[in-house]
Amino acid sequence: MLDRTFKAFQYPQFRLMWTGACVSSIGTWMQALAQSWLVLEISNDPFYLGLDSFLGQIPIFLFSLVGGVIADRFDRRRVLVGSQLVQMTCAFLLAALFASKLVQVWQILALSFCVGVAQAFGGPAYQALVPTLVKSEDLPNAIALNSIQFNLARIIGPVLGGLALTQLGASWCFSLNGVSYIAVIITLLLVQPAFFPKSSTTPILESMKQGISFVRGEASMVSLIVVAFLMTMLGFPMIVFLPVFARDIFHMGPDGLRNMMVVSGAGSILGALLVATFHHGRKKGRAAVLGLLGLGFLVLVFSASRILAVSLVTLFLGGAALMTVFAMISSLVQLITPDEMRGRVMSVYNVAFRGGMPFGSLIAGRLVTDLGAPPVIAASGVLLAILAIYLLTVHRKIYEL
Repeated sequence: MLDRTFKAFQYPQFRLMWTGACVSSIGTWMQALAQSWLVLEISNDPFYLGLDSFLGQIPIFLFSLVGGVIADRFDRRRVLVGSQLVQMTCAFLLAALFASKLVQVWQILALSFCVGVAQAFGGPAYQALVPTLVKSEDLPNAIALNSIQFNLARIIGPVLGGLALTQLGASWCFSLNGVSYIAVIITLLLVQPAFFPKSSTTPILESMKQGISFVRGEASMVSLIVVAFLMTMLGFPMIVFLPVFARDIFHMGPDGLRNMMVVSGAGSILGALLVATFHHGRKKGRAAVLGLLGLGFLVLVFSASRILAVSLVTLFLGGAALMTVFAMISSLVQLITPDEMRGRVMSVYNVAFRGGMPFGSLIAGRLVTDLGAPPVIAASGVLLAILAIYLLTVHRKIYEL
């Protein structure tokens, strides 16, 4: 069972890259906890939580298509190194601002936007690089293991971030995140992928059109990308507004927020482990749709709960459901896409998957300020469930994949 769960680790290049990405993700989640808590504390307005998330994600929506063309034309490792250097610089700048006690909300928002721009180019390159490190039959396992490292970091990062924030101060959270990027840069320089993009003289706009045309030519691909957008737009606000639930609903401090983030991350690891273990199953579409239905129900229960234990259980199960849907949809998109189109197609997928986050966060942030967090998150859960029922009964293309 363990051999099947961690099968992609048999590839040394993948194992090396996985390790570097894990260290970097831990630093990212350390910063995420400190940044979200401090934005709420400095502004005392939940809207700025949504705005911070929006500005961090909207560049991915705006620039990922260009990033996909770059990933199909240049050495993907070098593109990723450039992305990591920009993010590292932003982390150190934020640490310096907090150390000097001159930090303001607008500065945090501006640096979030810069990080988002770097991720808009790094994301397609990373997603296009991973399939060149393993065999195609092990790709779903590799995607699931990447999800495990990301969500393992969601557990370790907030724990370390909470300790650093309360014991050492915010600057340490951001400084340690900056240092963590060194690990992934080193591993990227050591990785030797099996596929290198060919040089091209085709105009960037034409290359973008080719990627979009490929997606439009695959009926199931269009459905997968639309669902990815709606899933993140409706499912992600629950995570974004955890600081509001921790502070205003359960009257807890940073340690309470840390516990909520850790529980959600632990659930996501469970979901990723299930995908990694049973990735050879054929009914990936069925698992995605049923997971989406479960996610909608769990988000609704979380929004209504005023008992901390119930909220933690639903966060855990919701994390597992969200990761199952994400891994299944990502696997289906990757399996349909050929290597030479992978950067461009994954950039379209990134626009959808990551694009849903900023719009969902911004809209929810405005509504949370006026209506409160529970009813807004409840509405998201209801809409997720309606989407899943539609995919089960009317539009069954994904369910049948």
